Parts: sequence; C-alpha cells; structure tokens
Amino acid sequence: MSEEMNVKVDQDFREGDIVKGVAARVEDKAVTVSIEGAPFDGIVPISELSSLHIEKASDVVSVGDELELIITKVEEENFVLSKRKVDAIKAWDKLEAQFATGEIFDAEVKDVVRGGLVVDLGVRGFVPASLVEDYFVEDFEDYKGKTLSFKITELDKDKGRLILSHRAVVEEQKNSKKKQVLTGIKEGDVLDGTVQRIAPFGAFVDIGGIDGLVHISQVSHDHVEDVNSVLTKGQAVKVKVLSVDPESERISLSIKDTLPGPWSNIEERVTKGSVLTGTVKRLVSFGAFVEVFPGIEGLVHISQISHKHINTPHEVLKDGQEVQVKVLDVNGAEKRLSLTIKELLENPEKEEEFDYELPEETSGFSLSEVIGDRLKGFK
Repeated sequence: MSEEMNVKVDQDFREGDIVKGVAARVEDKAVTVSIEGAPFDGIVPISELSSLHIEKASDVVSVGDELELIITKVEEENFVLSKRKVDAIKAWDKLEAQFATGEIFDAEVKDVVRGGLVVDLGVRGFVPASLVEDYFVEDFEDYKGKTLSFKITELDKDKGRLILSHRAVVEEQKNSKKKQVLTGIKEGDVLDGTVQRIAPFGAFVDIGGIDGLVHISQVSHDHVEDVNSVLTKGQAVKVKVLSVDPESERISLSIKDTLPGPWSNIEERVTKGSVLTGTVKRLVSFGAFVEVFPGIEGLVHISQISHKHINTPHEVLKDGQEVQVKVLDVNGAEKRLSLTIKELLENPEKEEEFDYELPEETSGFSLSEVIGDRLKGFK
C-alpha cells in the first residue's frame, strides 16, 4: 500500500483520510458503516461500493463486513465514504506493474455489455469484442462468470482507462505451441490431426497447435473435385508430413499417403486371364489406358486393341468409352497391368475351317478318296 493509503488512527477525520469501517446496516442503495473513534456513522452510496454497476448494495456487502474506505465528504454528523476509490488506489499500482512486465493474469468476467466484456480489477477493465478471442464470437452471454487469462494492452490512470485482451494471451500461447510443434516434427512423420478449415484447394488440419495444408491432390487416391465431398470440419484424420518450413511456418501434409493405395493387394483381386469392365481414360500413340478399379489403370497396347491393323487408338476407341478387357499380366510391385481388348473380339479375317465328318465306317476307302469325291461336285 502506498504512503497515501495510511489508515486513519487518530480522532481527527478529514476528507481524503483512509479509514476502516464495519457495515452496520445494508440498504438497497447505501451502506451505513460505523467507524472506530468517529463521533458518528458514515454512509457509502451504492455507486461508491464498486467500480462496476450493481443493482443492490447487498450484492457486494453484508452486515458485519469490515471495509477499507476513503472519506470523500464531511457533512454535519455524517461522513460520505467510498470503497471504490480505495480499491482503485490499490489496484493502479499493481496494474501499472503488470502492464510494464506484460504479465498474464486470471480474472472473472463480471458483465457482458455492448461491445465487449467487463472485468473488475479494483478498477473497471474493459475487453473489446475484437480482443476476446482470435476468432469471431457472435454471442458473449456465455462468458459472464467465466474466468479467463488476460494481458493489459492499454492503461491510462489519469483517464481511468484500462483495456484488457484475452486474444493476446491465446495468440501468445498458440505461437509458443507452434514453435514446439515446428521443432518437433520432421518429414515423413505420421500424425493424428483434426480438420479445421476446408478450402477449394485443400484442407487445413490441426496437428497439435499448428495447422498444416493438405492439398486437394493429397486428400485421396481417387480424383477429388470437391474437398467437402471427402472431408468435414472437425473430422479426425491421420496425416503424413511431406515438408516443414519453420521460417514461414508452413507444413505440407498428405492424407492419401496414410491410406491403403489402390494397388494394395492387387494380385489378390486381379488374376491373369480374368475379364474386367473398364473405362478408357487416356488415349496415347502406343495404346489406351483403361481404368478397371478406382485409381487403377491398365495399358491396352495398340497391338491388343483390334484384330485389324490400326495406326492410332483413336480409330477404334474414345475417351470415356466403356470396354471389356482381359488381363494379360499383373505386377503389383511395379503397378503395371497389361490388358487386351482384341482377345475378347471375334476375328473376322479368320479363315473358315473345313468341318467334315468322316463316315463311321471307312474301311476300303482312303481319306483322299472321300475328299476327292466331294470335290467332284465343284467341277
């Protein structure tokens, strides 16, 4: 307590003196206090009980409470006193020290007003809406009575101005956690994460205090047009760290690399000689790539497209066409699938074979004689 806060102990009472009083009677709008050694009681108006607005004096004072007060006026057979001003004198010294050091402290939110929150620190502290959280808050009613951590961002004792920020504390804590995460992870790590935001180009995933980007190409083994069709905000996912840039605090992640690939166990699902239905995905000069399962394409070499000689696959096939293919070879390790369309088609150029039945009894006749007799009819 500063020198000006010395409590009055003699019998001469003047304005500005600090005294101790005991609440003798508590009414709605005032508290009557008895002061030791004083010739008469004093009155503390409700407006002088707290730096905050209160509806009834009994909300903050009960009969028998000992209060530290300052005499603001000496009237005939009465003192007018203030508890609020004593609290403020004691509070400003502490607040100035906290402001100078950037100290973080906890305090209860006493009220929610238009534009922000109110905190009682011996003086009225105001938390503007923009300094409550690091995200937009639509309704602050749930904050009343809640204890939060604060830093002082602005202090003017002469004007009685005290601005607090919870957002500054949150951001400071997040930055500290970011640095810990950035120094603790490396390329190739597989981590648990939570989807925080979804954008047209990918998703931001929280991996424990910092967000990393999963580009749309790294969401799934399948082609993804809309990230929302695959992921939802708040979804728990596993991610693989692709790269870390501590200076820019950028982390590239992949969900795809933590999932079984489409080629996984392909040799158990596809066997040589099996017939599949697929879709032509790409036509190139040397053949056609046909998708037979999501993410699995096999090559139909140009020589395996048709029995007829063709110069380009475009003569027979088109993109998006559905075709039947036969598996010629499958190699899961090299992710190669060789297919044929030709072997499932009839060959129109194949020569008709003779299909003559020999008589059941042919003793006495040679094969040449039998065929010769039949050929006579063509002369």
